[in-house]
Amino acid sequence: MMRSGIAELPLHTGHVPPWLASRMKRLAKIVLKILVDEYGTKGTLERFADPVWFQAFNNLIGMDWDSSGSTTVTTGIVKEALNELNLGIKVAGGKGKVSRKTPDELKVIAEKFDLPWEEYVKRSRLVAKVDSVALQTGYQLYHHTFFLDEEGNWAVVQQGMNPEEKLARRYHWFNAEELLNPHRGVAGVKRDFALNTVDRDSKEIQKTIIEIAQEGKKVAREVETIKAMKKGYMVFYKPRDVDVPKVIKRYESLGKIELNVKALEFARELAVEDYESLLLIKGLGPGTLRALALVAELIYDVKPSWRDPVTHPIDPFKFAYAVGGKDRVPFRIEKGTYDDLIEFLMRLEETKNREILKRVKRITERWKFPEEEKVPTF
Repeated sequence: MMRSGIAELPLHTGHVPPWLASRMKRLAKIVLKILVDEYGTKGTLERFADPVWFQAFNNLIGMDWDSSGSTTVTTGIVKEALNELNLGIKVAGGKGKVSRKTPDELKVIAEKFDLPWEEYVKRSRLVAKVDSVALQTGYQLYHHTFFLDEEGNWAVVQQGMNPEEKLARRYHWFNAEELLNPHRGVAGVKRDFALNTVDRDSKEIQKTIIEIAQEGKKVAREVETIKAMKKGYMVFYKPRDVDVPKVIKRYESLGKIELNVKALEFARELAVEDYESLLLIKGLGPGTLRALALVAELIYDVKPSWRDPVTHPIDPFKFAYAVGGKDRVPFRIEKGTYDDLIEFLMRLEETKNREILKRVKRITERWKFPEEEKVPTF
């Protein structure tokens, strides 16, 4: 079951000071060792694919609870930690330019684990295409990390930004086998609508978009017909009792409606028959998919889903009380206390004595933090 939307993620600038980053990595290493020992590599990846658990882990190591950096910093720390450990899990990708190195890094990791690297590179590209093209909410991807274990299990944590709203949105994946409702979770602020062609009931719209895409230049003419409808010009085709300008405005709120005819011609030449292959065609971007979905809705009466997959369940803010937060919420990080925690956990890890942690969990799991202490960071 998908768990999603645990915190607002405003776009924050700034950086983590070196004294804190080094402690974050040391604590992350200890937690990762415990996780793999207790749950195996697959169970560890499942936890990173859970947005609530991920946010709790972020809060535990001292990163701000409500920042876009909770994704970029935390995955970066975990990537560094796993590179220095031999736990059977590695991470490819990262923020900005580093994300474009994902295919090369995945190839190295997969070959190390004796896995078919082409399969995971394809999966990485597809996941990125889904959250930038097949699911459109006004966010542009700028961060992509691909977790892979030696057994072939994978997870993805990636993030998009909306500069106008100054917000980020995080997407979580785990071993997705199909493109219907594929996310393990989506964290962010819920919107009134989203162009969602991977919703649980989207097989019909996917099939229609594939068929329309193979019509090539004919689609371009249909898009022009729709634009004429918006302007109120007389056209040969009159749709059903539909408020055409209102429908078009909804699509245009996500960006320009523009068609890459070359990409569609390529789809026809390849005789594309499945939605994965269509999404992976070079040049098929958000504007083209918006145009195809708009044609499907107004001309062929096949409507996409407009359900935003973000929801708001459990709040993991209480984990920020472990060491505090980078920007002093709920309180300032005290270096000595952080070091004491690391030393204490290292002793437990060396002796494999986890009983005390289980006792602490039973004591704290019902504790509720003072709501007035949950304030925005800067």
